[in-house]
Amino acid sequence: LSPSFSSLHLDAKGKVLRVVTSAGKGLLLLGFLYMFICSLDILSSAFQLVGGKAAGDIFTEGSVLSNPLAGLVIGVLVTLLVQSSSTSSSIVVSMVSSGLLQVQMAVPVIMGTNIGTSVTNTLVAMTQAGDRNKFRRAFAGATVHDFFNWLSVLVFLPLEVASGYMYKLTKLLVDSFNIQGGEKTPELLHVITDPLTKAIIELDKSVISGIATGDPAARNKSLILKWCKTFTNVTLRNETVPGPENCTSPALCWCSQDLCYTLHNISETYNIQTCNHIFVNVDLSDLAIGLILLALSLLVLCSCLILIVKLLNSMLKGQVAMVIKKVLNTDFPFPFGWVTGYIAILVGAGMTFIVQSSSVFTSAITPLVGIGVISIERAYPLSLGANIGTTTTAILAAMAAPGDTLANALQIALIHFVFNVSGIILWYPIPFTRIPIRLAKALGDITAEYRWFAGVYIISCFFLLPLFVFGLSMAGWKVLVGVGVPIVALLIIVIVVNVLQARLPRCLPAVLHSWDFLPLWAHSLEPWDRVVAVVAAKCCCCCKCCQTGPEEEEEEEKGGGGHFLEMYDNPAMMNGVDWGEKREDKEDVLKATQL
Repeated sequence: LSPSFSSLHLDAKGKVLRVVTSAGKGLLLLGFLYMFICSLDILSSAFQLVGGKAAGDIFTEGSVLSNPLAGLVIGVLVTLLVQSSSTSSSIVVSMVSSGLLQVQMAVPVIMGTNIGTSVTNTLVAMTQAGDRNKFRRAFAGATVHDFFNWLSVLVFLPLEVASGYMYKLTKLLVDSFNIQGGEKTPELLHVITDPLTKAIIELDKSVISGIATGDPAARNKSLILKWCKTFTNVTLRNETVPGPENCTSPALCWCSQDLCYTLHNISETYNIQTCNHIFVNVDLSDLAIGLILLALSLLVLCSCLILIVKLLNSMLKGQVAMVIKKVLNTDFPFPFGWVTGYIAILVGAGMTFIVQSSSVFTSAITPLVGIGVISIERAYPLSLGANIGTTTTAILAAMAAPGDTLANALQIALIHFVFNVSGIILWYPIPFTRIPIRLAKALGDITAEYRWFAGVYIISCFFLLPLFVFGLSMAGWKVLVGVGVPIVALLIIVIVVNVLQARLPRCLPAVLHSWDFLPLWAHSLEPWDRVVAVVAAKCCCCCKCCQTGPEEEEEEEKGGGGHFLEMYDNPAMMNGVDWGEKREDKEDVLKATQL
């Protein structure tokens, strides 16, 4: 019986118990969501403790940033290290304000931060690898954000290098408005999360910016904030200088015989009150504390995510599941159906503005995509809105900057905004151009069948590929062109042949109708899957959980197919599924269970 029908036969006590249970589950869901958001904040702090100084060192090579590709890769790697595009952007603002970096050279770095910040929700999707169908949807819902960012960079980085349109447009906007800074950025969600996160750890983020700008004192300072309340006293003192040229000004210079005197402003900082977080007096290095927080935050994050998914599955049953799924995924009636996606973009932007982090918002909707509450077609505009929302937060933060850095900070924030809006204009309005959705679905199918490929994708796209491009760009343009152009040309040829094989095979020679003329390992993941299985078996041969007897294997072969046919823990959620599972026949399921 459906819950709505069975509730008609409940007595008063049963109805009260059901209401209390539902309310309790709702409160638990809010609690786990709160812990999930706090764990993401602590995770960012842990990454900054582990790799923050290294990120600052990366920025010290100003000459490297003159190469657009190197700047792009540095933006990706630094954002991966600190797990915060806001921190990366603030470092760039500090370097531009200090004269170490020009705004035009900072544009590729900002594009790189957009890519680096999208790895968080991809990692969150990995926690649903236990169920193939949930993992297929969750990984596709997460990587649609990745593909949008990568495709936008492939188009707009060469365009920006050739024309500089983002720099010129944002420069015109900044010069056209007489914007006054100084207003404090609204905290919003941080008002709720800061009491917990600041009780665990507080960081002095000026240390990373100081290292990037070449401050030698910052290199020896700890990132852990010890003094939360300080007082700076500025006094005018009389000092002896070698000559008149060393005076602060001619009006403040007095010379007699061989001595000259002038007045200098001397700043002295007095520590008043220590911070209250638990690591304030711990005698451990930044790296050790960072690794401790990294392990604990990942444990809490994964635990909360699993519990959130379980709670959602228990709450979204029967008619409730159908109503929520219909409300979230149904378009407006004709002829206003096209408006739905743009409203989803606005919702994504608004929610990201509230939580003040695109990583938090996209990571929160990833499990909802996994259990089927949100379709990937709806998750795509929500992710695009998240990109817009995080730039509006950066714009407000830039407007709170002091007068000497206001123009640079605001222009960099506007460049980030223009880049994301340009990407939306290119990859969303026309359904045919929504290529990230198709690529994400294809990758979701691959990772559902070969789950180890998800790790290969993350390591390759966010670490190996950026490091490879960075190495080529550091070797010079000749090496970059000599190695990069053949690789890109080969990729273009493979893509064109794949499209022709699927749509116009008659235009190809008979030998190119399939890739069977190549060795199996060159056009299929099955040989690699066997290698991974052998390696995994050898690594886990001592674990009892990895030792499966012949009877258990035979039982798994007989009963495994039915498990993977059930896409949701809630059967009511199976209605309306339009991707992946409709294509999956019995042979695919058997192949999946054999994996």
